[in-house]
Amino acid sequence: MNAQTTDRTISNFIRALRNADIRVSTAETLDALNAVELVGYDDRDYLKRTLSLVLPKTADEKVTFDACFDQFFAFQDVRGEADATQMGADAEDQDGEEGGDGEGGGAGGDRQAQSGGKRKKSKSKNKNKNNLFEEEEEEDLGPGEMTEPNSALGKLLMANSRVELAVQMSAAGEAVNIREIQIFTQKGLYARRIMDQMGLPDLNQEIADLRQAPAVPARRLGQQLKARRDFLREQVRDYVEQQFLLNADVSGKRLREELLRKVKLSNVEHRNFRLIQEIVYKMAKKLSTLHSRRKKVFKRGQLNISRTLRNNMSYDGAIFNLHWKSVKVDRPKVFAICDVSGSVANYARFMLMFLYSLDEVMPKVRSFAFSSDLAEVTELFNRNKIEDAIAKTLRDYSGGSTDYGQALLDFKKLCLDDIDNRSTIIILGDARNNFGEAHAEVLKELYDRSKRVIWLNPEARLAWNTGDSEMRKYGAYSHQVEECNSLMHLERVVGNLLRQVT
Repeated sequence: MNAQTTDRTISNFIRALRNADIRVSTAETLDALNAVELVGYDDRDYLKRTLSLVLPKTADEKVTFDACFDQFFAFQDVRGEADATQMGADAEDQDGEEGGDGEGGGAGGDRQAQSGGKRKKSKSKNKNKNNLFEEEEEEDLGPGEMTEPNSALGKLLMANSRVELAVQMSAAGEAVNIREIQIFTQKGLYARRIMDQMGLPDLNQEIADLRQAPAVPARRLGQQLKARRDFLREQVRDYVEQQFLLNADVSGKRLREELLRKVKLSNVEHRNFRLIQEIVYKMAKKLSTLHSRRKKVFKRGQLNISRTLRNNMSYDGAIFNLHWKSVKVDRPKVFAICDVSGSVANYARFMLMFLYSLDEVMPKVRSFAFSSDLAEVTELFNRNKIEDAIAKTLRDYSGGSTDYGQALLDFKKLCLDDIDNRSTIIILGDARNNFGEAHAEVLKELYDRSKRVIWLNPEARLAWNTGDSEMRKYGAYSHQVEECNSLMHLERVVGNLLRQVT
């Protein structure tokens, strides 16, 4: 395998790793290329262990790496030539073992003798002579001398080199842009394109000519090439299948993720909850990375010029000791109040998941859930995994008739003394109060004491202030009112929140 082919193979493999959310830097790519140059492709297990030392960095990435490696290299027998002759084993077993010494010797010879030495040929009235894939009854020619194939693909198949065959298959895949495969119905199309690129038309013609040849060695070669062509077809199908899983399946997942980012959370089916959770964690990780970087930049504070000059006067103005305006800053407080009744529960589920996935950069979050009566669930989240805490919250507090007025009264009783000009209050709900008392004056009191009140309404704006909605009253005492019914909306809101409180 030449250096260019090696580089292309590793580059494609790393692309597959990146598609599977394994971050691989340019330096790590170069390390992988150097490692492959040292160990080669002959020993698949050795290659896997070597690359696993270079590319994956965490336990989760190691698991993903193992799966990607097994898929990517499944079509290649990179262990070398030891079992290469298996490629034509079926044909050889048929001709060699069953034919014995070629004269009817052994068990196979006895069977052959009993049947008259040759198998009967089945006749087909509608046989198409131009169909090169038409199944024909095989002659039992027995082992013996064969001629040499003329076609390039025929020579490759008779060479019994799986490694070289895999290289040629990969090159043909590159030539037909196999990585562009998108849907499973294209697998047959790409398999045929790859076979054509490898020289199938010439091979088919050669097989047809050899099987009509009068000389027995030529016909033996035709039988061998046909058997090996069938083997090749199966290998190409496996290769295309693996490429589909590595490329199209990833593309399909990305498409699903993109759609789920935009779809209303109330419309998400339960079977997609796991994928939604993965998307939330990815979003949270991205935001955590961004805002932890910001926090590190401003952690030290501003230079205290007057104090620096005053304390360096003894050095004749030379600046030896710098003094910074680094004062201890109390982290802002975030209060999350979530309506967990009915269809609104899904919005609350993923907003709480979002907030608690940002524990590295998000100020301490106090969470409250209500349908009618409001209760604090902060400790529930502190003691349990996020998924378990959310499930218990929805189970314990989602019943009853929705009462925003009572929920606001309960929140005032629990937290009013803790609300100050550093506090951010997030309320998630549709403001539909079943025509009960709204108690908007309580929200006004919270509005006056806090830094900001953010109301996130999962309903479309056109539905606000219709029926039993109290959105007009509550919106008057909110610093920010947003339509928020998808992961994309949540990401934007939480991102803006982090810029303001970190």
